Amino acid sequence: MSLDDFKQKIQNKEFAEWEMVYEGKYYGTLKSELKRIWGLNKIPVLDIDVKGAIHIQQQYPENTLSLFVEPPSVDELKNRLQGRGTETAESLAARVNKAAYELSFKDHFNKTVVNDDLQRACAEAEQIVARFISE
Repeated sequence: MSLDDFKQKIQNKEFAEWEMVYEGKYYGTLKSELKRIWGLNKIPVLDIDVKGAIHIQQQYPENTLSLFVEPPSVDELKNRLQGRGTETAESLAARVNKAAYELSFKDHFNKTVVNDDLQRACAEAEQIVARFISE
């Protein structure tokens, strides 16, 4: 959607959560989309920043499971990002700084999965979600 449409939806309180994650880049979850998905007896899955996750938890405490995916360390995250070769020096610094900041919020989440081994981390996350769904 356009920036103007996004800002109008903010004013109309249509988002369950929204953030300007990076300068000029807005992301959000519409309340209407959550209701639509729940209305289909499906489970919405959100990949959102830490502040957004906390807002969702506060609004829908009975319907949410928050899962914090933690890198083994900030240095390892930096190495992984550098290894991809997709970041400029500026964007790499911004992402690493944001990740270091976000780590301070991990205790606000229901569960934390350390992504030190991708297959193990995926299996652990899958088990956590399966338990939540079956409850």
